[in-house]
Amino acid sequence: MANTLRKSAKFAFSGVLSRVSIHNGHGRVSVSPCFSLQQRNNSTKAKVKVDLDSSTGVAVLGMESSPVNSLSLDFLTEFCISLEKLEMDKSCRGVIITSTLPKVFSAGLDIMEMYGKSPERCGEFWKAVQEMWLKVYGSDMVTIAAINGSSPAGGCLMALACDYRIMADNPRYSIGLNETQLGIVAPFWFKDTMINTVGNRTAEVALQLGLLYSAPDALKIGLVDQLVPQDQVLTAAQENMAKWLAIPDPARQITKSMMRKQTIDRLLSNREADITNFVSFITKESIQRSLRMYLEMLKGRKA
Repeated sequence: MANTLRKSAKFAFSGVLSRVSIHNGHGRVSVSPCFSLQQRNNSTKAKVKVDLDSSTGVAVLGMESSPVNSLSLDFLTEFCISLEKLEMDKSCRGVIITSTLPKVFSAGLDIMEMYGKSPERCGEFWKAVQEMWLKVYGSDMVTIAAINGSSPAGGCLMALACDYRIMADNPRYSIGLNETQLGIVAPFWFKDTMINTVGNRTAEVALQLGLLYSAPDALKIGLVDQLVPQDQVLTAAQENMAKWLAIPDPARQITKSMMRKQTIDRLLSNREADITNFVSFITKESIQRSLRMYLEMLKGRKA
């Protein structure tokens, strides 16, 4: 499965949101814009740290793109290259994806990758978002998300693409695909990944309302698989990884491919149309105007 995905070009992506919290009958919802603003003063600093323990075959991929691990093109390029290197390393059988930053796993798509950019650049960006999902969702390695902070929109998608999700047991942390809160529609492959994780009805409600779930509520609906104290997230991920790696790789990989191939093939077959739709939408004057207003709001908060 991974070999098929390697034929796609290496790109990078960009991520998502944060805003106010409200409550409804479905859990804690953050009425958040689906985008984050990445600082530009760390462009030369490594954004991903990889530690591979060859004795166990487990790598820890730590996202460290301050301040909130926004999914920018630079960040995602580095992320994809790092994951590709691990995939090709025969000593690596599993990877734990986590954050080295406090209180956030990933805040999602970087708004600056979509505002004021040419259609060509927007297309490159979206192809990179696709590539990130393809590489994680289709990896031959065991992938575990150690979610040690909030993970909205693009951050949630990255976690959903993993085989298993462990989250810090903190009700202030939230996770979900909340695109509709900004008037944006989650693409079909976001939707498919959500349905494969929590089921059709729960996904339908979550996606239409753009819900962000608190950690306890995320566990209730199966969006995450396990909650542990903040300081035990990485340890729990390593313990669970040992269980997954106890299964012979060929049997596990073939089973994973059977479960995920249809979803992966659907994007691969519609990739160009998905890019065209995204570019057409994001470059509309009305959407660019909304993004500009959001940027002005962020600048106002910092003033």
